[in-house]
Amino acid sequence: MTVALHESSLHSLPLLARGKVRDNYAVGDDRLLMVASDRLSAFDVVMGEPIPGKGQMLTEMALFWFSKLGHIVPNHLTGEDPLSVVAPDERDQVRGRSMLVKRLEPLPVEAVVRGYLAGSGWKEYQESQSVCGVKLPPGLKNASKLPEPIFTPATKAEMGEHDENISFERMVGIVGAELANKVRDVSIRLYREAADYALQRGIIIADTKFEFGLDKDGTLTLMDEVLTPDSSRFWPVEGYAEGGNPPSYDKQFVRDWLESVRIDGKPWGKKAPAPKLDQGVVIGTAGKYRDALHRLTKPE
Repeated sequence: MTVALHESSLHSLPLLARGKVRDNYAVGDDRLLMVASDRLSAFDVVMGEPIPGKGQMLTEMALFWFSKLGHIVPNHLTGEDPLSVVAPDERDQVRGRSMLVKRLEPLPVEAVVRGYLAGSGWKEYQESQSVCGVKLPPGLKNASKLPEPIFTPATKAEMGEHDENISFERMVGIVGAELANKVRDVSIRLYREAADYALQRGIIIADTKFEFGLDKDGTLTLMDEVLTPDSSRFWPVEGYAEGGNPPSYDKQFVRDWLESVRIDGKPWGKKAPAPKLDQGVVIGTAGKYRDALHRLTKPE
């Protein structure tokens, strides 16, 4: 049975940051060791119960996509073995769930691409027939496929806060027109290629979030994780229908459960501490991650 890792504790490297899922350690001044824990966050709150095997599955899926999409944009991988930079007694915490990556200057904007109307995009569309300033045709439903994928950036929130959707014009004001246009074009290309591939494997990628940084030469570089159930909305083709929330491989399973929870007769307020996850939710979530990984990466 997989032993869950809620939090890594390496003594041989200095801890730089502990995010919602990843623990980042400094390796010299030019590299990072990113350790994917089994923590799960929903509504920007970290759950108290880890999902066994989640960190390994996220890492395997991210490495798969970095390899598959490497011809579109450079990524942060160094190609070195993460086990080579930790002490022997730390290798079990690192094995299979870590990436040794270049240290980059991260862009302060997240690159979100939507191919379908869902989540906050659906809510915004109902009010304004647009998403992040992008006008959309009338008559769309929840989970409708958009005529073309749209780029809807967001600002990165502090831990525990919610990311804020912004217009492309505001992104231009933050990073400049040239870089904003490049990020948008690369993000849409990444999404199109990944979505086409995933569809052949029975998965709809409804939307996804990319993160980019600049290397020391100013080269735009794909970083963090990519096209996982943590950063994307994955729907199985066989369960898809417009007009509601299709079944999903992503955290929507946990979100839906959290929305149904009542604490002293009241809904959870989406602030820490989170309700204790039912064991069935933990097992079900792990199964969904495993199924998505298998569908996307199994040989034809």
